[in-house]
Amino acid sequence: MPTVPAIEIVEPAGSGGGPGVPPPDDNDRDHGGGDSGGDPEPRYSPPQGLSVTGIIVGLAGVVMFFSALVSAFIVRKGLGGVDWRPFEFPRILWLNTLILLASSFTIVRSRSFLLANDAKGFRHWWVVTAILGLFFVAGQLIAWQQLVDAGVYLAENPASSFFYVFTAAHGLHLLGGIVALVAVAFRKPLLRKLAKPTEAISIYWHFMDAMWLFLFFFLLAGYHG
Repeated sequence: MPTVPAIEIVEPAGSGGGPGVPPPDDNDRDHGGGDSGGDPEPRYSPPQGLSVTGIIVGLAGVVMFFSALVSAFIVRKGLGGVDWRPFEFPRILWLNTLILLASSFTIVRSRSFLLANDAKGFRHWWVVTAILGLFFVAGQLIAWQQLVDAGVYLAENPASSFFYVFTAAHGLHLLGGIVALVAVAFRKPLLRKLAKPTEAISIYWHFMDAMWLFLFFFLLAGYHG
């Protein structure tokens, strides 16, 4: 539905319109431009802080989800029993952790190029961040395979079940971030339009990094503490 332009209480001379009705403004047309050199921007754009607010609200739900899993882990471990059998973590998980930490630095570097209006530098480091995220997910799959080779299965015992559930849940959330990174990397709008979306994605990415650090050391202490 087209917006209604503001009405000025001035009747321009020679406008040919009725009293009090200004002539059409080229800036209000769908494609802008014309002889007035209007801005081709859409007439409506969401509030600039909407994407950041939305991601923060969404992350609140993620926190509650993982909090429930952590609580369940603590309660089940407290019950003990012969079926609770801890296991050695695959060493690749340490490498995965370093990869994810590195991705936080690359996404910060990418946004610094964005704010400097350097499209090439921005996209380079943005894509590097997505690649590091894929390396992390691949590393998690390798860790699972190593556990399977060692006879540690999803349904082997409650301890192994929690590990698979925690890492799978985190991996799926991280894949969502990778999809967002790739989607932005192949868009070609003006860089200034990417400021808020990339800020929201960066917040999400840093949160996933911090969440993994918490889960990794929580599970490490839970199984061997």
